[in-house]
Amino acid sequence: MSSAPPLLPPAPTRQADERERLAAAILRNPNNAAILERLPSLGLADAWLVAGCLFQTVWNLDSGRPATEDIFDYDIFYFDEDISYEAEDRNIRRAAALFADLPVRVDLKNQARVHLWYGERFGPGYPRLRSSADGVDRFLIECTRVAARRDACGGLELYAPARLADLFAGVLRPNLANLRLELFAAKAESLRVRWPWLVIADPLA
Repeated sequence: MSSAPPLLPPAPTRQADERERLAAAILRNPNNAAILERLPSLGLADAWLVAGCLFQTVWNLDSGRPATEDIFDYDIFYFDEDISYEAEDRNIRRAAALFADLPVRVDLKNQARVHLWYGERFGPGYPRLRSSADGVDRFLIECTRVAARRDACGGLELYAPARLADLFAGVLRPNLANLRLELFAAKAESLRVRWPWLVIADPLA
């Protein structure tokens, strides 16, 4: 008598396993680990390490490459109701001093003021954000919507609302919450230059 096929684990278990895998991968990049360790000392509200330095670390490890390879910058989002250029510039300079010994570029952006410049650079229609998570939610590529920070107990807190299965499989889909197909296509192709195995999904599918 043939044995029954193995059952897939329940969805919550798979999701927990994916999140553990993501957290472990993030911390294997020593630059991520150092930034996450020091970030709370800046005292910035709603501060997260986000974007490429996280998901590109995953792709490097899955490709058998060094965790830090071909990661151009390390982005930090925070949210401060003071939307003056001067206030953001002060925080940028504080962050530059804090991370000066790291061999990477660290970019700090106040998500409360992104709407002031996004339209001029990328086209109109970008709303005023309410949190750093709002900024992450508007990344052009769905599976890249990830962020991390240390929690009060020193553990790693993740914000990852998209399908992590797509992230691990390298499937790039446009984010319907910020559907800018030309920008999506350019971003996806630039990523595929560095990780040729990535798959760009049909945006109309």
